[in-house]
Amino acid sequence: MTMTPEHWQQAKIILEKALGVPAHERPHLLLKLCSDDALRRDVESFLALGDEHARTSLLEARDEGSLNNSSFLARGTVVGEYEVQSLLGAGGMGEVYRARDPRLRRDVAIKVLPHFVSNDPDRLRRFEQEAQAAAGLNHPNILAVYQLGTYEGAPYLVSELLDGGTLREQLHRDRLAIRRTIDYGVQIARGLAAAHEKGITHRDLKPENLFITKDGRIKILDFGLAKLASPREASHSAPTLNSETEPGVVMGTVGYMAPEQVRSETVDHRTDIFAFGAILYELLTGQRAFRKSTSVETMNAILHDEPASISLLVPAVPLALQRIVQRCLEKNPDQRFQSVHDLTFALEALTDSGALSATGPAQTRTPPRWIYVGLLAALSLAALLIALQARRPRLPIPVTEWAQITDLADSVTQPAFSPDGRMLTFLRGDDTFTTSGQVYVMLLPHGNPVRLTNDSTAKMSPVFSPDGASIAYTVPWDTWTVPVLGGQPQLWLPN
Repeated sequence: MTMTPEHWQQAKIILEKALGVPAHERPHLLLKLCSDDALRRDVESFLALGDEHARTSLLEARDEGSLNNSSFLARGTVVGEYEVQSLLGAGGMGEVYRARDPRLRRDVAIKVLPHFVSNDPDRLRRFEQEAQAAAGLNHPNILAVYQLGTYEGAPYLVSELLDGGTLREQLHRDRLAIRRTIDYGVQIARGLAAAHEKGITHRDLKPENLFITKDGRIKILDFGLAKLASPREASHSAPTLNSETEPGVVMGTVGYMAPEQVRSETVDHRTDIFAFGAILYELLTGQRAFRKSTSVETMNAILHDEPASISLLVPAVPLALQRIVQRCLEKNPDQRFQSVHDLTFALEALTDSGALSATGPAQTRTPPRWIYVGLLAALSLAALLIALQARRPRLPIPVTEWAQITDLADSVTQPAFSPDGRMLTFLRGDDTFTTSGQVYVMLLPHGNPVRLTNDSTAKMSPVFSPDGASIAYTVPWDTWTVPVLGGQPQLWLPN
């Protein structure tokens, strides 16, 4: 979308009206007055700064006059060491240009903060925060940031130039196949995991902030709303700093917010997991998990309603995949996946287990007669080979090469393989027979162990179900089961 003077004139008029009504009435007002989503997002980006900052920005915009084409950088303008070629788009958080790096002979993207808000301390902080957050991440599924600078008083951000389109654009064209959806989901999860390891929570994950390159790679964009943990807290469980957002200010995009965001409570990495679940739901069904006629009603649905069952909308979606989405969309953060690593494991296990092959009702056909003849011949040949093998002299059992697959400080015992040999379950605790430890599962050969239980009962003898979807274990004298993809353990065979 190219920003025009008319667009910003509309935005200023609507912003003035929004500042004149109570905060709880603004979402409905914006839906009524804004002619498109882009205009609404621009006005919301001002309101997110708080009333005083929004009024200051509005006054500065008035002093500048309505934005005209001279506000944009003309072709040939040199910003730092980059030569501007064209305007790619613009919105509330800045203008994006295609530019040329003459030294490395490559095209880059330059994001410049608009002049009339570049002096706003809060807007400037958020822009620099995006730069710092993104520049600290080096991952193939996150937009690469090259440089941060200032041009005529306005800060700018230089990043890789992507060729492709957003996930939202792809959703407008068609609903994705299940395998492609899972592939995109794994890529998004891996990118988020890299961010969370650095203590960064995105907080505004949505299809507009996910870019698909021409070669099918997902790139996570726009960490402008991210919250940064201090360096010593940058771990999976690190809380994010509350000082980045004023209390009571709702940050994010309606429809993809987690309940704790809607309530303006403290958010952490599990907030991104909720947004991920909303995106995955939309990719599978073609409709949003939470979408009502007004923003207020949508936020109320996020707090109190469950989205329509995926199985009713798209019966072909495997049950295991539906459970992953449901767990991401739990209202209580403690009931969601507790890390994106666990979520990635669940998605990868789904593809490795072969569950995707059973995406529709089986069709029965009577085999032709020649198949029976071939089967009989094969059985006869197998019997002959077995007889010949039995008459051969026995050879010593060859020496086996061993590979260590766990390295944990406490006791790891009673391992068992899944039927397909791709997963391992074991007990981790303080004893080697009956232990009050927990049931774990991991992908072989180098997956991260994932805890499936969290209780103080004595356990022993974990084994996989024949389909590899769950693990049974003994709690003297009862038998319990727990899904491989996570969930509440269930009593299966009492006594």
